Amino acid sequence: MSGKIRFAPSPTGYLHEGHLLSALYVWAAAKKWNLKIHLRIEDHDQSRARPAYIEGIREDLAWLGFHYDSESIQSARNEIYKAALQKLEEKSLVYPCYCSRKQLLAENPQSETGEIVYQGKCFNVVGSRKSEVGSIDTVPHNLRFIVPDKVIDWHDLRLGDFHENPKLQCGDFPIRDRDNQWTYQFAACVDDIDENITHIVRGEDIRNSTARQIALMEVLGRTERPIYLHHPLIVDENNKKLSKRELAHSLRQDKEAGITPEMLFGRVCFKARLTESDTPITLVNAMSIIMERL
Repeated sequence: MSGKIRFAPSPTGYLHEGHLLSALYVWAAAKKWNLKIHLRIEDHDQSRARPAYIEGIREDLAWLGFHYDSESIQSARNEIYKAALQKLEEKSLVYPCYCSRKQLLAENPQSETGEIVYQGKCFNVVGSRKSEVGSIDTVPHNLRFIVPDKVIDWHDLRLGDFHENPKLQCGDFPIRDRDNQWTYQFAACVDDIDENITHIVRGEDIRNSTARQIALMEVLGRTERPIYLHHPLIVDENNKKLSKRELAHSLRQDKEAGITPEMLFGRVCFKARLTESDTPITLVNAMSIIMERL
């Protein structure tokens, strides 16, 4: 097997234990399946991204021993996203949405996971009116992708088969927000196509994004789907995902406190229930433990 896998952190803070666990899975998968590794800096949210965090990602990966083959940063890819949006516009698959957050919460049902399932209020008002970047009007709005109403059948190497209709999961979802920033769902899809990512290994918390991203990829012309694997997360004693606050402690804080990479690998593998103790282990050993589970 050959191809390309990506590690795609958002520079809205320094790397933490959740990032480290995901990196271990990505690098282990690359080793097992003979894949090139691409580092993607997902700084689509310019209101929260910081240059220090971007450089921190590179520094921390180097300190931990994670080497990669190529790199990209989303803020430098605006023209690529515009071209992808144009493809959707030509197919009349986007429309402006003027709903406020308050309206969205009040007027739409929520899924079992608490996600808003948009019912298409603004589509019903404006129809599938063709739009161009910045040309609709001056009222703040986002652009929504018209999600096809169909079941997406897809397979996860670890979790098995899924049969999901994103129209019922989330409804038409935004691809550009009210601040004129590209959304995660859109930018990640466009990047996975343009960068020819063949394998996507990421946490279970993003699994629900898969069907909608497949639907968007197909509309944008990708015919061969990536291979997916969603890995388990670091959980507490009640088997619940640790909150962002609990993961806020950064790896570089550990480094400054004298914690070694080997100590971190042991601690994270133990917290992810991959080992029976938090004894320090090497990167090679940590990856070998995960490779046995892939």
